[in-house]
Amino acid sequence: MLKKILKIVGITFIVLILAAIAIPYFFKDKIMATVKTELNKQLNARVDFKDVDISLIRHFPRLAVALEDLQVIGKGQFEQDTLLAVNKIDVALNLMSVIKGDKMDIYNIALSQPRIHAIVDKDGHANWDITKPDTAAAKPADTSKSKFALSLKKYSIENAFVSYDDRQGGMYMEVDGLNHNGTGDFTQDQFTLSTHTDAEGVTFKYGLIPYLSHVITKLDADIQIDNNTNTYTLKNAKASLNNLGIDFAGLFKLVNDSTYGMDFTFKSPSTEFKDLLSLVPAIYATDFNKIKTSGKAAFDGFVKGNYSPVQMPAFGLNLGVTDGFFQYPDLPKPVKNIQLAVKITNPDGVPDHTVVDMSKGHLEMDNTPLDLRVLVKTPISDMYVDAAAKGRLDLAQVPQYVKLESGTALQGLLDADISAKGNMSAIEKQQYDKFYAAGSLQLSNLLYKSKDYPDGVKVNNLALQFNPKNVTVKDLNAEYLGSHFQANGEVNNLLAYTLKNEALDGSFNLKADQINLDKWMATSSTTAAPAAEAKKDSAAAGAAPFPVPANLNIALHANVDKVHYDKIDMNNLSGALLVKDETVTMQQLKAEALQGTMAINGSYSTKVSKTNPDINLSYDVERVDIQQTFNAFNTVRSLMPIGKFLSGKITSQLTMHGKLGKDMMPELNTLTGDGNLLLIEGVLKQFAPVDQLASNLNISQLKDISLRDIKNYFAFENGRVKINPFKVTVNGVRMDIAGSHGFDQSLDYNLQLALPRSLMGNAGNQLVNNLAAQAQNKGIPVNLGDSVHLSIAMGGNIMKPSLKTDLRESANSLKAQASELVKNKVDTIKNTVRDTVNQLKNQAVAAAKNELKNQLLGHKDSTGSTPNNGVQNLGKQAGESAKNVLNGLFGKKKQAAADSTKN
Repeated sequence: MLKKILKIVGITFIVLILAAIAIPYFFKDKIMATVKTELNKQLNARVDFKDVDISLIRHFPRLAVALEDLQVIGKGQFEQDTLLAVNKIDVALNLMSVIKGDKMDIYNIALSQPRIHAIVDKDGHANWDITKPDTAAAKPADTSKSKFALSLKKYSIENAFVSYDDRQGGMYMEVDGLNHNGTGDFTQDQFTLSTHTDAEGVTFKYGLIPYLSHVITKLDADIQIDNNTNTYTLKNAKASLNNLGIDFAGLFKLVNDSTYGMDFTFKSPSTEFKDLLSLVPAIYATDFNKIKTSGKAAFDGFVKGNYSPVQMPAFGLNLGVTDGFFQYPDLPKPVKNIQLAVKITNPDGVPDHTVVDMSKGHLEMDNTPLDLRVLVKTPISDMYVDAAAKGRLDLAQVPQYVKLESGTALQGLLDADISAKGNMSAIEKQQYDKFYAAGSLQLSNLLYKSKDYPDGVKVNNLALQFNPKNVTVKDLNAEYLGSHFQANGEVNNLLAYTLKNEALDGSFNLKADQINLDKWMATSSTTAAPAAEAKKDSAAAGAAPFPVPANLNIALHANVDKVHYDKIDMNNLSGALLVKDETVTMQQLKAEALQGTMAINGSYSTKVSKTNPDINLSYDVERVDIQQTFNAFNTVRSLMPIGKFLSGKITSQLTMHGKLGKDMMPELNTLTGDGNLLLIEGVLKQFAPVDQLASNLNISQLKDISLRDIKNYFAFENGRVKINPFKVTVNGVRMDIAGSHGFDQSLDYNLQLALPRSLMGNAGNQLVNNLAAQAQNKGIPVNLGDSVHLSIAMGGNIMKPSLKTDLRESANSLKAQASELVKNKVDTIKNTVRDTVNQLKNQAVAAAKNELKNQLLGHKDSTGSTPNNGVQNLGKQAGESAKNVLNGLFGKKKQAAADSTKN
């Protein structure tokens, strides 16, 4: 009996295991179809996922469904931006709801390694606005039509990265290493959601001011959710930013689809200066727990009101430090007498009513004071600024107060005394008498070395002079990566750039002795690392194109004695670079290079796409060496593959536009342009297509040929270069050339050759003689000249060409002679027939006259013929004459007269 029971239990267990394995596969296709249908129905974006992992064991007794490698990519202006990329979304479903197929109940959602990139462009468009518009907005949403029902009990997010880039408002936030989870009964109208959040680093920047930098953050909060009123109330919310604890209280409410109500207060329960000091990244990063501190601090604020596209809530923030002091135990000197008072207020949510007032900022390093104060009002309508900074700092003394990263060296002297006061409109209207700005900043003998800058940055002198109109860079003398620089210029809107995130406008003149761009771009091939590792590092460095900053409007006029880049050395480089609107424009960039001269105009832009920059280029090169040019530029190798086999000098003009790939190399299929090329002089050697032609025709004169003054015009698009027809004569052989070749080195050319017979081999001459003999046999006299015309169709590719030789040009010459002969015969026929007809006509007229005369005078015909016999005989005579003429013309023999003796 026991054995029977154990057997039944065992069989049942095996059946359950088999069912657990098999059931997921029964419903996989159904679930995938449902998920894709719902996503496509709801989202105006490109949504894709690699696979669906289904299991009955992972969340037993519920069915586990996981989407793997999900990506959501925007459309329109965001088609190059990935909004969401998730390694795995794991969902627990009610198994019976899946089997019934009516609705699928969701109990648990887990996101693993999501990457979220939220973007607001300059025009205010958000890349997360991807839900399709409701075509029946007047009617309430019918949730019963959804294939999914939310019976959520728990959700989680693991190891997430979130970035928020508001390009219109100049705000940027980044959260790295984010983990979040929440538990609650989402089936209820009112319930408490318990949440925990932590992040390895939170960065927040507004304008140019970094308020938070890689701050370790934690948040534990119980949220009271009321679905009837769409209200979310924070209870027992405690957060920490590095060492600074913050208590939160308040509520968040969904007023409508685009409006959110807020009423929050926050305050730090601690008054210790050390907790606030932890927000300084350089100090918190090294031995923070060992730092000796004293002093008091205060931090609190509020947010209250509605947030919408046209409205923002009121807010306020207070930050204060009194008698702050800190010193590392193993460093000799403290930073002391730290006083700080910052107050930011906005009483009614009107952005222009925001006031930022840092009335006090003071610290002392070795009894040397540094002071700073800033007041900003009416930031939207007409920003008012009242600011001043004064201090003297010996940078070599900084390591005695603050611990720097290992390997960092710092020295130099900074002396600043700057003040500004007035409305920005005075500067914009050039009413400089209504704006006060004065002072100077001097930086002398700066030397900075670190792991990122092992060769060091040296500034021998930097002198800035402040005035109402601009900031004048009186002198900059610096050294970096073996280059010595001298520069001067001016910056016209430093305050607007700093406080309003407007594009920095300036103009500079730069002189340098030499620049090695390989070092600047970290692409130098001379490195101590192994070749494979160097290649890997180089590929990683070039994995993303350089994004041109959007908030710069800088003109740089440069003169550089020597520039080295990859395989190119340029001397006496001069020209202008304009950085504006996310585009770098080269203007009249001239240099001596490649044993000749070059002039370049063009642009590089990441405005449309950060991953596939747009390029526009036009160049004018004169007398450059072909081999050096071919080896220096990848694009030249695609446009002119014959350059590999050609030595000499060329002059060329070209205009081109297209896109670069993620590796900063041109995407050849996007390149479009045209130009011309003049081969001044050169020698073509070992060029397979010409060598094969010379071999087929047994003409040695076509091998290793010298060329001079050959000019052609070309255009390229869709991966092919089209060559306009041009003529060239080589050692007595005249060639008409036209066709195209591909960037893949495929060939499609047609050559028309006028070839002297004296250069042809026996086989060629025998072929022509045979053609002439065949023509003679057909009665066409052919006079062969001293030249033969050949048509050559060239295909295949550069290394393995294929040639088809067509002698139709020679046949056409014979045909032309035959045609001329036939034409002459026809003309002879026409003339003979005309003469015969005229003769017969005259005879007919004379016979008619005689007949008429006889009839009138009553004479009888002695022959006994009737009156009409004369005319009839005349007709027979005419027919016989015409027949004889035609037979004579076409060579037919006249039939012999009948022998009367044989009758």
